[in-house]
Amino acid sequence: MNDPSFPVPLWVWAAVTVGICVMLAVDLIAHRDNHVIGFREAAIWSSVWIAIGLGFGLILLAWQGGEVSSTYYAGYLIEKALSIDNVFVFALVFSFFAVPDAYQHKVLFWGVLGALAARLVFIFVGAELLQVFFWTAYVFGAFLIWTGWKMAFSKDEEVHPDRNPVVRLVRRIIPTDPRFHGDRFFVRRNGRRVATLLFVVLVAIEATDLVFAVDSVAAVLAITTNTFLVWTANAFAVLGLRSLYFCLAGLLRRFAHLHYGLAVLLAFAGVKLILSETPVGKLPIPLTLGVITLTIAVPIAWSLITTRNQPVEKGERVAGPEADAAADGTVAADRRPTARRSTPDRRSP
Repeated sequence: MNDPSFPVPLWVWAAVTVGICVMLAVDLIAHRDNHVIGFREAAIWSSVWIAIGLGFGLILLAWQGGEVSSTYYAGYLIEKALSIDNVFVFALVFSFFAVPDAYQHKVLFWGVLGALAARLVFIFVGAELLQVFFWTAYVFGAFLIWTGWKMAFSKDEEVHPDRNPVVRLVRRIIPTDPRFHGDRFFVRRNGRRVATLLFVVLVAIEATDLVFAVDSVAAVLAITTNTFLVWTANAFAVLGLRSLYFCLAGLLRRFAHLHYGLAVLLAFAGVKLILSETPVGKLPIPLTLGVITLTIAVPIAWSLITTRNQPVEKGERVAGPEADAAADGTVAADRRPTARRSTPDRRSP
């Protein structure tokens, strides 16, 4: 695969990693209290994260030139688009467990940390496989095409986060209290440490994101196997995932046709990856950027036009006494609605 190749000194890797850690620390400090994050606050933070992600591309432009910068932007856009699908599933998990709004940001913060760690591992493993074994490009490409097809044409399916094998395993291994205890993941009951329902929700989010990480990393690897570019594109896109969730939570129902665009995006990445190991070779980055932009813009515009008369709601969240009473106490989650996706479900957690 013909990729932009340039030396990345160790200090650059260290500086980027430290910068990401600092940004996570700033995000944690800014939301250290358990307040409900509204649209305005989420929109401001989303703008900040997007500005940082776009700004890093300008740094690459000044450092390594237009090809490297364009490749980064293509990977960043793909990740940002696919992260919208994360938002759908996160909303369903929160709805299923009736997680109070004030505690969702804490779950998403630790979820982002887990997502970054998982993606870092998948990036290096996937890039090494593509470099050493050329035929893995066909495997990854076929996987992306199949994922895109399933996203576009599968029927609505009920999602049951509590049936996730990882969640069930955790409940068997770790004593669990099926209630919320404020924003705590663990509490002491009868002299022993037990997990709260909020910890179970975190496990469900992390387990779900592992599936997202596989196809999202594979999609970016279809653009480049340069580990530095893949990592930074993933990191800067995922860093804003928490703010993106709160920003889009009230608009989820209006993205009725977005899954078609994401399906095309995944299928295009799969075809691009397969073609890179054929005489056709790697598709030009300007063409890639154009396709990515269109497959994001067209279904969003289509969705907003066709749903313009629908009321804006808080996604799939369920309002109830649990959300109101959990500000500082213990909340039971006995009444859990059956979550159903409004778009075809390709990743039941």
